[in-house]
Amino acid sequence: MLALRLTRVARLAVQLRRLLVAVASAGTGFLLLCALGHAMTHQDTPGGSALRLAWCAAPLAATVYLAVAVARTDPGSRPRPGLSAIGLGPGRLMAVSATTTALSGALGSAAALLVFLHLRGDLTGLPFDGAAADALAVGRPLPVPAALTLLTLVPAAAGLAVALTLRPREPRRAPSTGSRGYGRFGAYGWGKARETFGAYGRFGARLAPATAGGGATRPTRPADMSADTSADMTATPVTPSAPSAPVRAAGAAHVDAAPADAPGDTLRARADVTPAPATADLPQPTPDAVPAPTTPAGTGAGAGTDAPRPQNTTALPWGIAVLTAGLAVETYAGNSASLAPDTTPSAGVLVGWAVTALGLALAGPGLTHLCGRLLQAARPGALRLLAGRVLMEESRRIGRPLGVVCAVASAAYVAATLYDGDGPAFGPLSTLGALLVAGCTVATLLTAAVEAKHARTDTTDALLRLGAPPATLRAAAAVRGGALLALFGPLTLIVAGLASLPLAR
Repeated sequence: MLALRLTRVARLAVQLRRLLVAVASAGTGFLLLCALGHAMTHQDTPGGSALRLAWCAAPLAATVYLAVAVARTDPGSRPRPGLSAIGLGPGRLMAVSATTTALSGALGSAAALLVFLHLRGDLTGLPFDGAAADALAVGRPLPVPAALTLLTLVPAAAGLAVALTLRPREPRRAPSTGSRGYGRFGAYGWGKARETFGAYGRFGARLAPATAGGGATRPTRPADMSADTSADMTATPVTPSAPSAPVRAAGAAHVDAAPADAPGDTLRARADVTPAPATADLPQPTPDAVPAPTTPAGTGAGAGTDAPRPQNTTALPWGIAVLTAGLAVETYAGNSASLAPDTTPSAGVLVGWAVTALGLALAGPGLTHLCGRLLQAARPGALRLLAGRVLMEESRRIGRPLGVVCAVASAAYVAATLYDGDGPAFGPLSTLGALLVAGCTVATLLTAAVEAKHARTDTTDALLRLGAPPATLRAAAAVRGGALLALFGPLTLIVAGLASLPLAR
């Protein structure tokens, strides 16, 4: 009920993004139902039907990726002060976002089922003179459990992905540089004070009970001690802090002034001096005995120094390696199989493209970070410096969608080259799948750009207050876009050229 209320009162931009998720879910659900209809019509060739169902994984992944990006930019999923007091903590907000995404996916799946039943002629007459009867299994009973199972894939996958992405995480702690303090036997973890060997067994070290104010009193009087001496000793409380140097010097002079032939007086004189506390013999706590306090990442004054964020270029070599492996798989699959008219590409091509997209997604943040560094090279001015710094800060947020868009553009180029001329026919379902994948990836990139713009709102406002003209900020945005296009454009053409070589033979 709370998710429905938040969905109803959301702003227009948020509603449009959720509508995009519903439309993508409807298209993916329709493709899944068409794969089911093809399996019902061609029961003698289960391999071809399974291959069609496997190719539906591409629009399914693109839809889930878009749903996660939309959920991250939803203002209702951001924690606010005071919401935890009414039961809307981070975990509850995560559940609300996942439920809202699942509702959007369920709405799209319901629309896909209605369109599928309409095209089959189950609701009204058969439209289009039965042109799509082969993929819709016209005249055959539709298995309801199988259809419902396929339709629940998109809402369940999108809701689960949103829940995993927005789940509450423990604050990242910086690694401690201090040495561990070893206490007495049985002590665990970091001790409050470092204890030397034999400190536990020293006289009076463990006999002083703690008081309510945190101090300590003298131990109880032994049986063989005189009443006067015990009265003098118990009358003086012991404080936790050690006596100062003048007090110790005065006490030593007073003791030395006593006659040597009066042992009772000497004992009484020694008792008159304020004794040192029971813990004075123990070494004082040192800075390396207590671990340095850590603050969560992104919070506190020293968040940037206590827990430094990892560099965005660390995954770049792994992305290049995965991209190379994906191109190798595509080359092997292209050499071992050839496309005939009205056939679906092999599963090896699908796996190769999936690995290639994963490699570009891993390498995207590193490439964006390096692009920002190159903008600041060779004595940059204020414009290039601002554009490069923003690219470096936003490389993790927009780098992965850029890599996925690069992979989809490469696949579109290869498909246009492969299906041109006398190649196999590019049917309506293939066109729908390609439009779904391309539209979801571009929408995800635009959503990530909006999220990045909202994240740097404080920085933009600060620059405007300092007197920066708005034209400079727009020029910096244009410089960032041109730099990314200059880097990812040739990369897309290179990947597309390498991937199309084995498939064009």
